[in-house]
Amino acid sequence: QVQLVESGGGLVQPGGSLRLSCAASRSIFTINVMAWYRQAPGKERELVASITRSGSTNYLDSVKGRFSIFRERAEGTMYLQMDTLKPEDTAVYYCYAQMGGVTTWGQGTQVTVSS
Repeated sequence: QVQLVESGGGLVQPGGSLRLSCAASRSIFTINVMAWYRQAPGKERELVASITRSGSTNYLDSVKGRFSIFRERAEGTMYLQMDTLKPEDTAVYYCYAQMGGVTTWGQGTQVTVSS
């Protein structure tokens, strides 16, 4: 079944940018829904952005205009482009996929926004 491998996290300054990558073991265009979640210490995991097989996207209100979720067919990879990062964006970010009634999570990648 599908396996997700995340990368791209790191330490950035406020106002900076990061691009997170999620590589799938199957074509991401056969997956019904892919998404990015995040979880900060002591807080609930929250949905940041999602994209459907047809390309429809949705975003958490607090990241609208700053984050973009998109896919690359040739590379089999889904991305989260994060711009104008804020300290409150600090969290572990997780890739998520739903295919054939089965959900899969990536291992998570740490994003820290700090001076």
